[in-house]
Amino acid sequence: MDLYTILDRFAKGSLSLSDVEKEVAIHAIEKIEDIAKLDVGREMRRGMPEIIFAENKEYKDLIKIALAAVRRNGQTVVSRIRRNELSRVANALKKKSLAVEVGRNSTTLLASDKSFGRNMTGAKIGIMAAGTSDIGVAEEARLVAKAMGCEAMASYDVGIAGMHRLFPALKEMAAQNTGAIVVVAGMEGALASVVASMVDIPVVGVPTSIGYGFGANGIAALASMLQSCTLGLAVVNIDNGVGAGAYAASIAKRMKRK
Repeated sequence: MDLYTILDRFAKGSLSLSDVEKEVAIHAIEKIEDIAKLDVGREMRRGMPEIIFAENKEYKDLIKIALAAVRRNGQTVVSRIRRNELSRVANALKKKSLAVEVGRNSTTLLASDKSFGRNMTGAKIGIMAAGTSDIGVAEEARLVAKAMGCEAMASYDVGIAGMHRLFPALKEMAAQNTGAIVVVAGMEGALASVVASMVDIPVVGVPTSIGYGFGANGIAALASMLQSCTLGLAVVNIDNGVGAGAYAASIAKRMKRK
């Protein structure tokens, strides 16, 4: 059982103090048939869910790990599922009575049980994608933020090739008191610098591997964001929507607690 359930049962008197001690010890780590060791205390310790990196994992192992994570913590994010296995993985988890949300144009999903809604904190982040080709990475960030209890205001296809598209979304995000804004951009990655120059909100830049020629595979976007002369911009690795979502949500949640 997850930590919330343990404490709830203790409060109601259905678990003794010794039972709680045993369950918390078990909760600290779970070994799954020598396949993986889940850091099931991560959510309690850091406010971040178990995130399963699906790349190179066998289908049957992936399902076992995901089910174990949900059983312990009520949810899990599964990232970078092989595209030809995405539907199969999602359907297998749904057959276990889990709610499954697959990111738009993405191979990342959020699986949760009926207790999921209890962890929403009221914190908000903004997420922007420069082009439609960047949406998959942006959706990784959104799902991770949601798993951390943050609502995400998403606005996609607002790149600098049509600068006028940016301003209504940026105005709304500022008005809604978002704690951080994730900006996902490929090609030259200039959108992150533009956004960071216009708001007093922390911005997390995510360069994507969308691009070609000299700056292919995200190298130009990464270099541009790292070289930005705009203050208040942090940058994660190429295509690292998971890391950006976790960082932005951490900022927003801490602001909400003040």
